[in-house]
Amino acid sequence: MSSLQRLRRGLRLVRLRGERVTRVLWHRWRASLQVRVVTSTLVVGIVAVGLLGTYLSDSIRDGLVDQRVSQILEDSARSTEEAQRTLDASTASTGDDVQALLNNLVPALQVRGPGERDVFLRRSPGGVPSLFVTDPASRPELVSLISQPVREAVRTSDVQRWTHVGIPADGALPGSEAAVVPGVLVGSVVNVPAVGQYELYYLYDLQTEQQTLSFVQQVLAVAGALLIGLLGAMTWLVTRQAVLPVRIAARVAERLADGNLTERMTVRGVDEMATLARSFNEMAESLQDQIHRMEELSHMQRRFVSDVSHELRTPLTTVRMAAEVIHESRDELDPAARRSAELLTTQLDRFEALLADLLEISRFDAGAAMLDAEHRDVRDVVLTVVEQAAPLAQRRGTWLDVEVPETRVGADIDPRRVERVLRNLLVNAIEHGEGRPVRVRLAADATAVAVSVRDHGVGMTAEEVEHVFDRFWRADPARARTLGGTGLGLAISIEDARLHGGWLEAWGRPDEGALFRLTLPRRAGIVLDSSPLPLAPDDRADATTSTPAATHAVPSGSDPAALPDLDRLEA
Repeated sequence: MSSLQRLRRGLRLVRLRGERVTRVLWHRWRASLQVRVVTSTLVVGIVAVGLLGTYLSDSIRDGLVDQRVSQILEDSARSTEEAQRTLDASTASTGDDVQALLNNLVPALQVRGPGERDVFLRRSPGGVPSLFVTDPASRPELVSLISQPVREAVRTSDVQRWTHVGIPADGALPGSEAAVVPGVLVGSVVNVPAVGQYELYYLYDLQTEQQTLSFVQQVLAVAGALLIGLLGAMTWLVTRQAVLPVRIAARVAERLADGNLTERMTVRGVDEMATLARSFNEMAESLQDQIHRMEELSHMQRRFVSDVSHELRTPLTTVRMAAEVIHESRDELDPAARRSAELLTTQLDRFEALLADLLEISRFDAGAAMLDAEHRDVRDVVLTVVEQAAPLAQRRGTWLDVEVPETRVGADIDPRRVERVLRNLLVNAIEHGEGRPVRVRLAADATAVAVSVRDHGVGMTAEEVEHVFDRFWRADPARARTLGGTGLGLAISIEDARLHGGWLEAWGRPDEGALFRLTLPRRAGIVLDSSPLPLAPDDRADATTSTPAATHAVPSGSDPAALPDLDRLEA
């Protein structure tokens, strides 16, 4: 691996770690109300303290500079007047005398006045050229601070002019990277005897004011940091007092939701949070009482249904025996009595089916339903159900299109319960399919096996799909049950699917038919996350699928004896 690749890999790892840390911090910030309040308060506090500190620092700086500049201008004006009087009183006429005068004048002006300052004398252009006089300065290395624009402004003005300059500290040359001290350069014009016009400059440093300003800024920074820390601590404390009871209430609510109905909040004091805790506890007690009453009522209801179902079996058996005797002798009866005997037998069959379904529902409600699972080829179960429903499909003129894989589809299932589910789905599809084809598909993947039953009948709306598995629910109450259903078939079917750890789902569109999909895990303990078959049908995809499959069709009007052997498919 080259160095460039290692560098790119390192940068990518750093970027990924940064994104991971950012996501974690963002999640924690969103998940905690206290953190959001504290961070928001700190951000607002930092901005406010920063703006206030900047304003105070600028105000103090401007005040110090303005006051110091006023003092400097007064001092420089007074010194300039004294220097001019000294020059006017001098009788120097030669170059040496003038040079001595100026050399003595510079030290004299440097030590006068409060504070430290440097003095520079610069000869203005146009003086008497016959005398050779150098320009004296208290610090010649700083002469370069006097720029040409400054000199021109001083020469053309009748009053003294001043400007801010940066003085190199510790003797550093101008323009170097060494630290500079703020200063003020003041210039004015004086007349030197025998030479002419000179420019007199005073250089004052503002180091004292700079130190004062730095000290004030440090104090403001420390005070701002302490204020922000105090603000954050106060916000954290206040929000903790407000959020902590809410967190406790959330934990107690979670325990209540988990079934620990005796959980209560601790009531402390008489403030609003104590009122919240008392109200929450009263609500929890009320919910506990209602849940207990509902559990008792549900238990009594299940017990009543179970007892009634059991008690009805004895008279039903007696009535069944009597009805069979009458039914066997129906040929000897008059037509009205013969029809009554046939109706009696039919309704007794429906009554027995209803009792069986009620007993099964009561077992699910009581948690007594057991799964008798065994490893079976699901193709056998599907084809058995199709074979049982074939006579009904023949009578209704419905074409059954069955598609199963050619290879074995093994799964741990309870054959009796799965057959019952598929039988309910297939019978309902035939009943509501209005004689149109019904398609049964079986598919499997590594974790799940699915069976779908698709009809093209009246269909269902989205609201009807939500209630199709409710007990005794009917999409159209005015529609008669032509096959004498009990209204509990789909409710029992979905309980059977849940008992396997699977799903039973429905899809429907008005006048486009309906599709029911049963999805079961292939092994016990597998948690399903997807199904091998889609819930919403795609008829074009179904018609053109190229999945290897064995397809059997049951046409309307066919002879059941001539149907293909659907009992088993060899792998």
